[in-house]
Amino acid sequence: MKLRRELLPIVMGLVFLVVAREIYPYAGVMEPKFWDGYEVETIATGLGGPTCLVFDGDELLICERDGGRILNLDGKELLTGLKAPHGLAILEDGYVISEKGKLTKYDSDFKNPQVLVSGIPYDNHQQNAVNLLPNGTLIWHSGSTCNLCDESDERNAALLWVNATTGEHGVLASGVRNSFDGIWLEGVGYLFSDNGQDTMGEDFPDEEVNLLVDGADYGWLVESEEDPNPAGTEAPIARWTPHSSLTGMTIRPANMPGDEYTVYATTYGSWATILPKGHQILKIDFTLTDNGWKGDIDVFGKDVGTPLPITGGPDGNLYYATFDHGGAIHVVKPEASS
Repeated sequence: MKLRRELLPIVMGLVFLVVAREIYPYAGVMEPKFWDGYEVETIATGLGGPTCLVFDGDELLICERDGGRILNLDGKELLTGLKAPHGLAILEDGYVISEKGKLTKYDSDFKNPQVLVSGIPYDNHQQNAVNLLPNGTLIWHSGSTCNLCDESDERNAALLWVNATTGEHGVLASGVRNSFDGIWLEGVGYLFSDNGQDTMGEDFPDEEVNLLVDGADYGWLVESEEDPNPAGTEAPIARWTPHSSLTGMTIRPANMPGDEYTVYATTYGSWATILPKGHQILKIDFTLTDNGWKGDIDVFGKDVGTPLPITGGPDGNLYYATFDHGGAIHVVKPEASS
């Protein structure tokens, strides 16, 4: 009985840590801290789970997951009735929107929907970003349906190519557990994030940034702590803190530090660790080595809440959205001269 009384404060302390870790990032009480010379401003709040930020000229378009809609920064609804939209790509003649299990093309007024792809399973994860390559092909990020399982559909846990006119599609890369976003970096190729599986301990597996190789297997289901890159799988070109959920990615906007090989990324944070991990904006600098492209990662901003999508604006500043504050959009810019 005495031993139980002595253990009770320890158990209660652990429970408090777990509960606090879950609530704190969403409560809007974190104070973002960026490199000296840069400041952050919150420009919108009350959004229901913002999952994409895309500039169409000077207009910022937002995917709102919980509301199932596309809107702009002024709150104008452009499209409603969607099923958890997670991605939007701009075409010359319209838009393509990624939802759970479905990819749909719309005209320039968000009308006349044409379903390009449908019927892809979703569960633990869903279909995420859709991006346009320089050759006009779409890349669609399709998450796994589970934490750890054999997929029944090869289009899950994969990057898919999609013809934006016909909807013809296929698998570009497999073994990609849950890639939220990717970008085309001129001179390097298509870079994409991937989140490692849970329940394998606090320190494995790493979050990844990968370089797309057509037809490659990126190792999900066969990787282990003893052999993180088994024979026949493609290794990441940058790694980050396990379970920090490296998600959104964007090319460096003009007012941010770096060069033409610099990328910015978000780490949403983890639900599966005792102490908080993530809640950061990362700066990733890529260099070409004798062994190919490699990324060096620095923390550009910390304690930023729950950042997910990120993009550069036409003003040269950096925009990102968080799930805290009920869903908010923030802009990082150089500090005003005093």
